[in-house]
Amino acid sequence: MKLVYVFDAYCGWSHGFSGALREVVSRHPGLAVEVVSGGLFTGPRRVPIREFGYVQDANAKIAELTGAEFGEAYERLVADGSFVMDSEAAARGVAAVRQVAPDRAVELAAALQHAFYVDGLSLSEAATYRTVAQAAGLDTDAVVAAFEAPEAQTAAHADFRRAAQLGVTGFPTLLAVEGHSVAPLAYGHATADEMDERLTAH
Repeated sequence: MKLVYVFDAYCGWSHGFSGALREVVSRHPGLAVEVVSGGLFTGPRRVPIREFGYVQDANAKIAELTGAEFGEAYERLVADGSFVMDSEAAARGVAAVRQVAPDRAVELAAALQHAFYVDGLSLSEAATYRTVAQAAGLDTDAVVAAFEAPEAQTAAHADFRRAAQLGVTGFPTLLAVEGHSVAPLAYGHATADEMDERLTAH
């Protein structure tokens, strides 16, 4: 059995979920986790952040429920309103860190969300991946090269297809997968204890 975590780096609920996910993963060190980008803001949904009028209310609720931090630099991006969240670029970045450090995918996915939601850094910029890689002690040049390589786009699209094949329509979603059996452990929000109970029952 393995866990499949379908998220989007530009999804506030995924940002809020990362702490509970890390807790579950730490309780089950032998369990493999596949991290998949869902593709929330692609195609016609790639528009300036001001078009999503609900962002600040949603973030307040996420912070209240999960304790997630939303930093001043990020709040400035929201206030300005012109920033465009591009989930394809973010998925390329997730693919890049996953390629360089596959066993740290959960930790690095959370680090990318921290870079955006706390530090206000764009997940479309190579410099952001250099910063995240450096903080994580990874080979910065390798991460940036992986982000900029054409294979990253292929991997991003493969992730979007994988999410669709799993029937995932919202983020974050955590699934327990064994053979052809797929059991949902979390959808949107769950505590580590709730996910543990479902995992044990599965």
